[in-house]
Amino acid sequence: MSEKPRSGSGLTGIIDGIDKGIAALERVIMAAGVILMAINTIANVISRFVFNHSIIFAEELNSIFILLVTFAGIGYAARHGRHIRMSAISDALPERTRKVLMILITAVTAALLLVLAWYSVQYIIGLHAKGRTYPALGIPIYVSYLWVPIGLFVTGVQYALTFIKNLQEREVYLSTDLREAEAQELEVEV
Repeated sequence: MSEKPRSGSGLTGIIDGIDKGIAALERVIMAAGVILMAINTIANVISRFVFNHSIIFAEELNSIFILLVTFAGIGYAARHGRHIRMSAISDALPERTRKVLMILITAVTAALLLVLAWYSVQYIIGLHAKGRTYPALGIPIYVSYLWVPIGLFVTGVQYALTFIKNLQEREVYLSTDLREAEAQELEVEV
């Protein structure tokens, strides 16, 4: 019997493990967020029709769930190469030029997202200092915005890892696991 190759050892194995853990957490957060948003919305509709009165905190709760799902989802989309790509021009370029373009795009995107994560932390610190709360829920507003820097940071790291992957490998990678050629094959099948 042949032995299965190890998924990674040392630092690579640790990074892969952390990445898999974050991916699993993102899936749970997105699924729970969407389900809870649906339950909250349905309960509010039923309350309006049956009791002729909306649930006071329903709108605030849904805005928190939207933030949660959105910013957990951007990291997930980056990890799986699912972000929208404008590839009409790049598809016509030679492979080497596409490779250089992908390296540039992933580097700039990673840097921009990490800078945005830093600014969002500064914004949250400002919200915390103001002490604002949701009127119906009574919880501090800054708590619901904590997902913004987390999502931006995780997505920035995903793009940085894709940048590194493109520096190391010969082929063009859209994410750490998805080669451009695989993505094109998937597009043809659909």
